[in-house]
Amino acid sequence: MVGPGDSRTTAPAAVASPFRVTTGLKYLGGFFGGGVALSALYATTGQGIPCPLRMLTGWECPLCGGTRLGSALLHGDLVAAFAYNPLIFLGLIGLTVVGVLWVVEALGGPKVRPPARLGALLKRMTATRWLIAGLVVSVAYLLLRNLL
Repeated sequence: MVGPGDSRTTAPAAVASPFRVTTGLKYLGGFFGGGVALSALYATTGQGIPCPLRMLTGWECPLCGGTRLGSALLHGDLVAAFAYNPLIFLGLIGLTVVGVLWVVEALGGPKVRPPARLGALLKRMTATRWLIAGLVVSVAYLLLRNLL
């Protein structure tokens, strides 16, 4: 007979916690805050974070140009910001849109969620799949920006 103290009992299945907009906004705020601080440092002193890949190979990594992009954004130069790193620029636009939608929701506005088909696809994406997708995009962008 299996009792509550028996080691053969199974633990309840882990239940995913629901998405909380305020938690998402905290992470997004930290991300943007760090980016603004690094960009402001570069804009005022000219000092940024050196890229190890670029120092070793001369090739620009997928993140190269991000600090200069941020500095250009602080100066309001969208064309230069896009030229420094189009991938990061478009990603920042996407994150900004998501952030604005989350702020509206946190202030009592409507919830904006992806369409049902896209939502079902996103629910199937595990952390490993997101990592693989990010690596594929990063490697493709690295090759395209350095070989073309």
